[in-house]
Amino acid sequence: MQTWNDVIRLANHGSPAPDKRVEKTDAEWRAQLTPQQYHVTREHGTERAFTGEYCEAHEAGLYACVCCGTPLYDSRTKFESGTGWPSFTQPVKENALKYKKDTSYGMTRVEVLCNTCDAHQGHVFPDGPPPSGLRLCINSASIKLVSEPEKVA
Repeated sequence: MQTWNDVIRLANHGSPAPDKRVEKTDAEWRAQLTPQQYHVTREHGTERAFTGEYCEAHEAGLYACVCCGTPLYDSRTKFESGTGWPSFTQPVKENALKYKKDTSYGMTRVEVLCNTCDAHQGHVFPDGPPPSGLRLCINSASIKLVSEPEKVA
């Protein structure tokens, strides 16, 4: 289980290598994604709070990266944070996510990216529920719910 100390260590020293890498040109990403998905994942944007498709979703399954299909979050770790974005306490595995120090907008945060394709997911904060204490605050536009994990690319 990852904790805040693990996140800070990974943000400062690098995340474990992903199982695979997916790299595409900007034109390929634009052709594949909706304008909102492209803005959030490739331009590090944020959707408005309480507007995302998965903000209040409770279906069982895995949430995969909308760009590359890599499983990133399990619905069993999703919780209601009251923030307006889907929130999770853990990634599906240690090397699923990449953490990066983000000093934009005059504050210091830790950005969450897909470790396979570098798609911006959101940010992680140390105010989640026990036992991890993590709140992975994720944009709905950066993920897709996959009900049958064996069909994830």
